[in-house]
Amino acid sequence: MTNEFQIVFHNIDQSTSISDAVNKRISKLQRFCNTILAGRVVLDSPHNNHYKGKVYSVGLEIHTPHKEIRVNQEQHDNHAHENLYVAIRDAFNAAERQLKAIDKKHRTEKSHDFSELELASI
Repeated sequence: MTNEFQIVFHNIDQSTSISDAVNKRISKLQRFCNTILAGRVVLDSPHNNHYKGKVYSVGLEIHTPHKEIRVNQEQHDNHAHENLYVAIRDAFNAAERQLKAIDKKHRTEKSHDFSELELASI
């Protein structure tokens, strides 16, 4: 599998430290789920509010053979997301939870299919 990920910076200056943080989280997802085909990470700073601070948003699209996962962390009132690294962490944690749910669902379907095959052969 190719595991190609595209990282897009929108209204944010591209830096190696941010790219490294995103790539580290991507590799963690790929170790957890080896069926990831491709993905896209969008880092954005849509609001420059001087009173509330700059709140970052992180969007993820992850393509697997079973399902496409979308995570959009646009929490304008979440002051924790004034730190881009926290916003990245929260988005990837949400994606990991979705991947675990998909993996669990497919494991139970496979074991259920296997049980039906055993019963049919008896």
